[in-house]
Amino acid sequence: MFKRLIIPLDGSRLSEAVLPTAAYLARKLGASVTLVHVIERNAPAQIHGEPHLSKPTEAEAYLEAVRRRMFSADIPVEIHVHTVAIADVAKSIVEHAREFGSDLVMMCTHGQGGLRKLLFGGIAEQVAASKVPVLLVHPEEGGVAPVPTGKPFMIPLDGTEIREHALPAAAELAKCCGASLRLLMVVPTLSTLSGASTTSRILLPATTQEMLELAMEDARKYLESLMARLVEQGVEVSAEIRRGDAAELIAKEAGVRGIDLIVMGTAALKGMDAFWSGSVAPKVSNRTHLPLLLIPTKETANP
Repeated sequence: MFKRLIIPLDGSRLSEAVLPTAAYLARKLGASVTLVHVIERNAPAQIHGEPHLSKPTEAEAYLEAVRRRMFSADIPVEIHVHTVAIADVAKSIVEHAREFGSDLVMMCTHGQGGLRKLLFGGIAEQVAASKVPVLLVHPEEGGVAPVPTGKPFMIPLDGTEIREHALPAAAELAKCCGASLRLLMVVPTLSTLSGASTTSRILLPATTQEMLELAMEDARKYLESLMARLVEQGVEVSAEIRRGDAAELIAKEAGVRGIDLIVMGTAALKGMDAFWSGSVAPKVSNRTHLPLLLIPTKETANP
């Protein structure tokens, strides 16, 4: 379970939207927190309409002020400023996480206009492409982000080890936060099939429809097996199967069910493009303001 949280901040109010969730989790998990600011080489004078922290002394003063303002005395909080200016901020964040033994990176995402612009400066998506678990908080207009309150956590599954890999962390986190766990599987319809399955849909619609019906039965048995295992572990759990587009239904169900957090297993691939290509995670992030916890597999695999 997550015991050492690391939170990179750029000095903007938007980046601070992750802090209430960080304080909540740190208290529930008994975790320590490290606030980090990385001095960026050739940084712009402003970021998100606010002065960019480019001097180590002002960055340290800022992190100290954040610590006093956002965290109570019972939460261990350290601050660190990387004083040597660097060009690759994302790489530096991952390196700091590993150096400090952090097991969860918490970051704020913001922006408009498509997946590539959704995450600030591309930094959050690059960190998410590493093998370090990352919790992305996406604030609503005005810079306010939802904070967990004990409502259910959702974990989307598709029957693969990549998605199921996140289940132990999701279950343990839910228990620590006094939340139940909701499993969701989305089986495509003929109209929502994509990739190589599109050809089968066009050439063999009846056969493809039969396969989808069998997939529904397989999904039911799969979820029943997982639920039985989780109940034995003392987890309060429910499950549902839906038909349609995965990303769209994950976001919709999370909103309808009053979900606090979406937990997704992801593929730990080399390179930002490989991670995001064809992945459901960024599409879900683009459809909801709920926090999104990404748990990468340890080995390279297809998304």
